[in-house]
Amino acid sequence: MNSMTPERWAQSETEPVGTSPVLSTEVSKVTTPQPVEPTRPALMIWVRKFAYLLLGLTVFILALQLLKQGAGVYGGSIVQFLNISSFTNALGFGWLLAYLFLSGSPVAAVAVSFFASGTLSDLQTFAMITGSRLGASFIVLFVGFIYYLRGHQRTASIATGVLALLTTAAIYLPALLLGYYALTSGMLGGFQMQATTPLASVIDMLIVPIVDSAARLLPGWALFFCGIGSLLLAFSLLDRALPEMNAENSAFRRIGRLIYRPAAMFVLGAAVTGVTLSVSVSLAVLVPLSAKGFVRRENILPYIMGANITTFIDTLIAALIVGGPAAFTIVLVEMLSVTLLSLLVLFLGYRPFERAILRLQALITRNNRTLALFLGIMLIIPIILLLVN
Repeated sequence: MNSMTPERWAQSETEPVGTSPVLSTEVSKVTTPQPVEPTRPALMIWVRKFAYLLLGLTVFILALQLLKQGAGVYGGSIVQFLNISSFTNALGFGWLLAYLFLSGSPVAAVAVSFFASGTLSDLQTFAMITGSRLGASFIVLFVGFIYYLRGHQRTASIATGVLALLTTAAIYLPALLLGYYALTSGMLGGFQMQATTPLASVIDMLIVPIVDSAARLLPGWALFFCGIGSLLLAFSLLDRALPEMNAENSAFRRIGRLIYRPAAMFVLGAAVTGVTLSVSVSLAVLVPLSAKGFVRRENILPYIMGANITTFIDTLIAALIVGGPAAFTIVLVEMLSVTLLSLLVLFLGYRPFERAILRLQALITRNNRTLALFLGIMLIIPIILLLVN
């Protein structure tokens, strides 16, 4: 007969066999989850990115004002020295400068500054901006070549750059004609937009005194080249403020079935370029993605088309700050022309467009001779455009 008291019996019913109250207490202390607090390094990273963003925007505005001031004095000398007197000359000039800067955005900003100083006409500015975008696509081919030298398959590495060049040219060249008609016919002449008062106040308070002091100390040519250096510095600072864009990023790994939907890839390309403000960066991401098999080449054409539209965002801002409503209209015409033709291709003739581009790309990359010929043509065309009268 069990001699346990009722109190002891109740205690034994509630305790697990083979455990003691002391042991249970110790286990509960060990296994109780603790609240997770945000790490200080993560907070500092975001603070640093925000500081880079503010500094980059300030330097960007300063660079535009320096370019405008220097172009007014020295820009005319550059244009006269290179004999840029026609629409085609300006197209070749912007194209070659994009090769030199390894980016199209600084060249487009220079074009807007030339227009603001009266160095280039509206049509020449339009052509120079178009040339800067054609030259920017060459950077993707350059990145692909570097990837090939690192041991990756040549077709996968270089073909992406060739596709970027072919797709950009196939859209931008017809858009060039459409934009030319829009500017000469005055279709958007009534559209006006100006910088807001707070932005103008910031420029007057912070930027103008610096530019005026530099103008008193430096000659016009020095102001112009200081503006170019500041512009490159501004884009470098803005790059540091943005999220990292690379093939290892989980966002690119999760695109999954989206790559088989042209409209989805079109939106993705526009979104990535809208964030990075650089078509060179957003398109260069495609090289490792294609080389590692994340994205097939036939699925990146709409991505390139979308990227080629939102790349005008920074140029629109530059036009508004430096060139006023007239410069803004020039960039807007270019952006609308590219958008219209891209949407027509995407929704009305994408498959024939895709087949034609892929066949031409396969022809260009089939051996080293045809690839070298293509690269030579891409280098010679802007030189011919710059020199032709």
